[in-house]
Amino acid sequence: MTFKPYFIHGADRPSRWLVTCDHAANTVPPSVNGGDLGLPAADMERHIAYDPGAAGVSRHLAELLNGPEIETNFSRLVIDPNRGMDDPTLLMRLYDGSVIPANARADAAERDRRIAECYAPYHSALADLAARHDDTVIVSVHSFTPQLRGRPPRPWHIGILYAHDTRLADPLLKRLRAEPDLCVGENEPYGGHLPGDSIDRHAEAMGRPSVLIELRNDLITTDAQHRAWAERLAPMLQGALGDAGL
Repeated sequence: MTFKPYFIHGADRPSRWLVTCDHAANTVPPSVNGGDLGLPAADMERHIAYDPGAAGVSRHLAELLNGPEIETNFSRLVIDPNRGMDDPTLLMRLYDGSVIPANARADAAERDRRIAECYAPYHSALADLAARHDDTVIVSVHSFTPQLRGRPPRPWHIGILYAHDTRLADPLLKRLRAEPDLCVGENEPYGGHLPGDSIDRHAEAMGRPSVLIELRNDLITTDAQHRAWAERLAPMLQGALGDAGL
C-alpha cells in the first residue's frame, strides 16, 4: 500500500475558507525506520507525536464553513510541517522529556528524504488549495496538552495565535472573550510568529487573512466534542470575517 502524506476532505466545496491541520496524525511511514520511531506506544499517543483531537475539529469546521480541509498523515516527530526548513526543531530529537531514538541518529540525508516524502507534498497540496481563490482565508487548527512535564497547568480552553496580520485574530478574540465560560489565550500557549511556519508561508507571505486556533486537547477527546467546538467556532469565524470587513 502506497503511503500518502496528506488527506483532503471536501476538495470541491466552494467557499473561500481553507481549514488546515498540520499535526493531524501520529502515523510513521514504513520508510522511516520500518514505521517505528522507537518510542513507547504511550508516547506516540501523546501530544509530542501529534495534536490529539485537532483533526476531528478541523474536518467538522471545514464542513460547516463549506470549504476544503487538508490534514497531514505523518507524525510531527517524523518531520514537522509547521516549521520552516531551517528551523532546528524541524526534526525533533528530544520533546517534552522523551528522546526520539530514530531521530537521534538521523543525518542530513535522512532529514531531506523525509522532507521529500512528507513535508514537501503536503505544502505543495496546501498551496494549490489556497490558490483556488483570490480571497482565501486560512484557519489552522491545533491542540495543546493541559500541562507539560514539570510545568504549571495551562488554564486556557482555547488560544488564538497570530503574527503580524491581526485582521481576523482581533475580532475573533473579541467574540471569544465575550463568552463567559471560556478562558481565552492570546498567543498562548505559544507565540504565533515562527518564521517559515505554515501560516507564515501560506498566509502571511501571500497577504491572506488567517488565524491559528489552539484547543486544549482534554476538551476534544470525542467526536461529539469535535462537532460541538466546530459548531461554536464556525459562526464566530464568519462573524469575525464580517467584523473585519474582509
